[in-house]
Amino acid sequence: MHISDGILNSTVSLSSLAVSSGIFLWSLKGIRNQDLSKTALMTAALFVGSLIHIPVGPSSVHLLLTGLAGILLGRGAYAALAIAVALQAMLFQFGGVTAIGANTIMMGIPALIAAWLFHGILKRFGKKVAVPAGAVGGAVSVLLASLFLALFLWITGEQFREVAVLAVTAQIPVMVIEAIITGFMAGFIVKVKPELLWTSNLTPDDNKS
Repeated sequence: MHISDGILNSTVSLSSLAVSSGIFLWSLKGIRNQDLSKTALMTAALFVGSLIHIPVGPSSVHLLLTGLAGILLGRGAYAALAIAVALQAMLFQFGGVTAIGANTIMMGIPALIAAWLFHGILKRFGKKVAVPAGAVGGAVSVLLASLFLALFLWITGEQFREVAVLAVTAQIPVMVIEAIITGFMAGFIVKVKPELLWTSNLTPDDNKS
């Protein structure tokens, strides 16, 4: 899911870059020293996961892994996504350089919301619901990303409004796949290595997990 160069007008491009830069700096401050290797590994996974994509109008469809990034990195997920998006644009022209801010917002904010949802659900109900909680996080992250994409295209001009609707529709299969992958991965991580999660003290009573 990338917006190419020449799609967004200068006002949207510059505004989104300014907002994204602020969130990026905030995200960097939330990365702990012990999370650096995990953040680097997740950044690489995000980078590679988006290399296989199917063009859809001025955008594209591919695995996002934003929900998983949020679950593992929490606040640091935005920084990881920003780096992955920038490298994709500069090295492979997946998304435009002028749209880096918009593309990062499009995937970074849903990752933060997925983290909040997942950890909120586990804190309330315990680790036994890790799989459905992960599936919710994965699905919601794709849904929100597609809505951000539609919003950026919609405010850019009337010529992109039909494409905006198509872009949201095209993400429905991705939403299902991401829900399955993220749910499975979340359940597996919680079971075998819960310390990899953004916060490891998730449940009010671990005996219920």
